[in-house]
Amino acid sequence: MKNTLNYKGFFASVSFIEEDNILFGKIEGINDLIMFEGSSVTELKAMFREAVNEYIEDCKHYKKPLLKSFKGSFNVRVKPDIHQKAAMLATIQGISLNQFVQKALVREIEAA
Repeated sequence: MKNTLNYKGFFASVSFIEEDNILFGKIEGINDLIMFEGSSVTELKAMFREAVNEYIEDCKHYKKPLLKSFKGSFNVRVKPDIHQKAAMLATIQGISLNQFVQKALVREIEAA
C-alpha cells in the first residue's frame, strides 16, 4: 500500500505539506481522530509508534475497543456494464451477486 505506515496492526495514512516542509499522518480504522507529524521519515515513524502506544493505553484505561467495528455491509457503485457482467458471471457460477463480490474481495485481500 502506498503512503501508509503499519505498527502493531494499526495503519496510518501519510501526507506531506510542502509549504511547511512537514510530514503528517492519521491513524485509520479507529473511532477517534489521532494525528501525528514529523520533519523526517524517521521522526514521523517514531511519532506514529508513540501515538499508537498511547492510543492502546487510553483504550485500555477507558475500556473501549481498539478498532472501529464494521457491520459487514456497504454499497458499491460500479458502471452498469460491470454490474451486468458480474451478475451474469454470478448466475453462471450458481451464486448470488453478493457471494460473487465477496469472493472477489477475498481474492484481492489474499493477494495483498
